[in-house]
Amino acid sequence: MKITLKDGSAKEYDRAMSVIEIAADISEGLARAACAGEINGERVDLRTMVDQDCTLSILTFNDKEGADAFRHTTSHIMAQAIKRLYPDAKLAIGPSIDDGFYYDIDRETPLTTEDLEKIEAEMKKIVKEDIKIRHYTLPRAEAIKFMQDKEEPYKVELIQDLPEDAVISFYEQGDFTDLCAGPHLMSTKPVKAFKLTKIAGAYWRGNEKNKMLTRIYGTSYTKAADLEEYITRMEEAKKRDHRKIGKELGLFTFMDEGPGFPFFLPKGMILKNALMEYWREIHTRENYVEIETPVMLNKDLWMTSGHWEHYKDNMYSTVIDDVDYCIKPMNCPGAVLVYKSQPHSYRDLPLRLAEVGLVHRHEKSGALHGLMRVRCFHQDDAHIMMAPDQIQDEIKRVVGLIDEVYQLFGFKYMIELSTRPEDSMGSDEDWENATNGLKNALEDLGLEYMVNEGDGAFYGPKIDFHLVDCIGRTWQCGTIQLDFQMPQRFEAEYIGADGEAHTPIMIHRVCFGSVERFIGILTEHFAGKFPTWLSPVQVKVLPISDKYFDYGRKVIAELKKNGIRCEMDERAEKIGYKIREARLERVPYMLVVGAQEEEAGLVSVRSRFAGDEGQKKLDGFIKDIQAEIASRTIREEQTEENK
Repeated sequence: MKITLKDGSAKEYDRAMSVIEIAADISEGLARAACAGEINGERVDLRTMVDQDCTLSILTFNDKEGADAFRHTTSHIMAQAIKRLYPDAKLAIGPSIDDGFYYDIDRETPLTTEDLEKIEAEMKKIVKEDIKIRHYTLPRAEAIKFMQDKEEPYKVELIQDLPEDAVISFYEQGDFTDLCAGPHLMSTKPVKAFKLTKIAGAYWRGNEKNKMLTRIYGTSYTKAADLEEYITRMEEAKKRDHRKIGKELGLFTFMDEGPGFPFFLPKGMILKNALMEYWREIHTRENYVEIETPVMLNKDLWMTSGHWEHYKDNMYSTVIDDVDYCIKPMNCPGAVLVYKSQPHSYRDLPLRLAEVGLVHRHEKSGALHGLMRVRCFHQDDAHIMMAPDQIQDEIKRVVGLIDEVYQLFGFKYMIELSTRPEDSMGSDEDWENATNGLKNALEDLGLEYMVNEGDGAFYGPKIDFHLVDCIGRTWQCGTIQLDFQMPQRFEAEYIGADGEAHTPIMIHRVCFGSVERFIGILTEHFAGKFPTWLSPVQVKVLPISDKYFDYGRKVIAELKKNGIRCEMDERAEKIGYKIREARLERVPYMLVVGAQEEEAGLVSVRSRFAGDEGQKKLDGFIKDIQAEIASRTIREEQTEENK
């Protein structure tokens, strides 16, 4: 048999070989690093036998799928440790997730944070024992009995939901056996660098009507140094938590009266409006026209668009005058109605309709997370109606606009092309044309991208932009979706040069994604130290004593006259205290005023960026800060040692 490897080279064998045996034949080092395999694009266990021609990839921890197998094995090690320490604990599910794993546990006396140290110690023993991991299968009936005998009701329920003829997969490591599809490592030995990070509550199967279980989160790496780096990064992330900073700076809040529905406070609205002024500026330049569509439209519209069939579980609905209505989860159907409100010719295309629309989506309470996951948010949408021969140019234009936005904030990003999902609508031909349209645009621009099979929208493939923030975390924000379906379903038309009616193609796209979420990302990226043009308070005037309040007010009046957002600290505190407080508020500039400054018409400038910048004429400072704001410059901050 001929085995084609991912680098294009080939190996030939005259007998069936397991994935791990092939890895060892390539190199002993690769076999030691191997976590899983991939045969003809399908992820498999290292124990899987290969007995015919195929393409094979050996997955290590450096591959996402390999890291998943490594961390899934770690979750089993944790579950084994829990069962050794607390035999009465019942196991639910324990998958790998981005950057780690978790396991849901049910116990009469719930596990707490204090238990984590004991569990970690037992996990270390299991790793040291180098327990070989064995995979086997059972018929469904035997699998149910096996788990009933082990008194694992959650596992029994999972198996009972599978078809009668299903063959059930198990992994055994010593005294512990778990229901699992795999793949897993060959033994417990490689899992040496791990950390249990937190405990949370989680409803069984994510259903609020079910029992609340204890979810234990953790992470693992192949090297202790990588684990330490991750822990450091997470500590930094805690300091940057947008919920904490948002509260400290008075930007936004959440109320018990509306879980998942953010309240923006005055300073938060200043930041949000500054962001949207920039958004409108670049969209006006790029010949977008702004529209606004209703928040609520009748159910028939959502049936026509396909949302009712494919998205109704995430939609809020109500009844008005005996007619079903839905609060919009997306802006696109409204944009199509705007397009259809008047006739169009090919000369009108491309027509770029922009809308910062308020959308609502039903998110489970356990999924809510500050501004990052909410139940209502503003999407900075645009829907571009175009002719087929305009697809390439429009996609390139949108990619350029999104790139410009991310460059402004100093974000690097990765691009992902998501293809047709199982739950989709439209013909194979339309999907192929749409997918090729996106691919060709990316390749014409010379941009690298990854393919995410089956993760497109139900109406079309998409390009996703994953931002990388200053501590290495990724966030999916911008997206470009190419849609042949919705214009057809709504019977949208334009008159072509041939005088005949044609159906336009539609691009859905966002730059920020969710405006609220983007503000959360910016808050963490900048740790609340926003660029001057975005800062709710750009200048804080600090009189040395109450004798200089009048001069301070004159400075404030001049700043405001020139469009600079400012405040004055009129508290009866020492100047050192006022400076420290202004720093905690992350204000970009502090203007200290006293006798010298008043006599000479000066201000003493201190900044977040360079510390003491010396005395300046007020009009000179105003010109400098106006130039910084107008150019939306991001000044680099010096460390305390360099100030």
